[in-house]
Amino acid sequence: MTSAAPRLPALLEALGQRAPRGMELGLGRVREALSALGDPHEALPAVHVAGTNGKGSVCAMVESIAREAGLRTGLYTSPHLSRFAERIRVGGEMISDAALERALAAALERVPSPLTFFEALTVAAFVAFREADVDLAILEVGLGGRLDATNVISAPLCTAITSIALDHQAVLGPTLADIAREKAGILKAGAPAVLGPLDPEADAAIEAAAQAIGAGPRLRVAPAERGGRAGEITVGRGGRGAGAARVAGPGRREIEVELGLRGAHQAENAGVACGVAWQLAGRWPEVERALAGGLAAARWPGRLERIDAGGARVLLDCAHNPHGAQALAAWLDEEGPGAALTTLVFGAMADKGWGEMLQVLAPRARRRLYVTPKGRAAAPLDALRGVAPGEAIGDPRAAVARAIEAAAPGELVVVAGSIYLVGEVRSALLGIVADPVVTL
Repeated sequence: MTSAAPRLPALLEALGQRAPRGMELGLGRVREALSALGDPHEALPAVHVAGTNGKGSVCAMVESIAREAGLRTGLYTSPHLSRFAERIRVGGEMISDAALERALAAALERVPSPLTFFEALTVAAFVAFREADVDLAILEVGLGGRLDATNVISAPLCTAITSIALDHQAVLGPTLADIAREKAGILKAGAPAVLGPLDPEADAAIEAAAQAIGAGPRLRVAPAERGGRAGEITVGRGGRGAGAARVAGPGRREIEVELGLRGAHQAENAGVACGVAWQLAGRWPEVERALAGGLAAARWPGRLERIDAGGARVLLDCAHNPHGAQALAAWLDEEGPGAALTTLVFGAMADKGWGEMLQVLAPRARRRLYVTPKGRAAAPLDALRGVAPGEAIGDPRAAVARAIEAAAPGELVVVAGSIYLVGEVRSALLGIVADPVVTL
């Protein structure tokens, strides 16, 4: 830590001590805390993004576009891969130790009731954004939407819901419609909303919620080959390379852009990001002109991220549910070296659909090494071997080291199954001294 933030280690320790409380959904404590701090979230120009998968990528794209346009941006995401400060970024960079110290001191010491870990970081983000005088804050929902701590924003410039899939059913409900209704809680009267490709059941639930509160116009992302309909953003693969995408919106000509984020699924995320950017362009016209540059410059660590290590190629992907595993499998089929030259290092949280994930990924690797990610309870190694044969190693770093050492020329080592697994491996490969893993 820097000498400019002598209290930061103690504040981070105090923050970490709140993690065992878990996530307690509700807005009362956060609103009370923000009120005590002068409501730093009020009048903050903000974009609010929810979704089962893709919300982090969309946030990264929107932030990059806005920064390309010359705006001073704030970005709040979760969880972190290595450092707590990754969750709060200003101008594309993690906030400084000194700024984090000030923000955490406010959230932990100057509020009337003890906040949970996630609530405290959310409050700290709003404090940091006010201090930095950001032009635009991009906020990623932590869990669900309706009762998530970020949902204290009452008048966002735009909202977005990237995708709906079965995840966190114990908290959000057992059906797609239940989950969609929870995520639709971020919609606000008069605020435009951009929706990624959704199952009809989820789309109907969100549309009903939008009509009930008088949400602003809805834009929906759809495949270009279907043909554009009213209120649709069409997306398709571009012709200039694997990372190119074509996007067209209502009243706007089609543009072809090169995406900084890998994977065919990122075209849909780019469609959502473009829809958000077009709404922001009504306030800042330069945002529309920054679309191509911002999408090309966007980075989101741990998502189809390649790292060269010991002569081997390592691919890190935070696929942590079946929907994410399917996107990774699609990339491996299209751009990977083939199953004969792929080793999979896999570990997952016990409460995720790890069996379905492994059924999708296992056939795409000649060798499988099973590990136990840090954090809450992980899927048992023997259970993973019961789905697909593999070697139970346990320690992620040891497994990756073994995979790298044994890699044949041209082989790809894929690390996937848990965000926390990817964070641990990425920190080790890049020599980053990591903060503790917190599964919130």
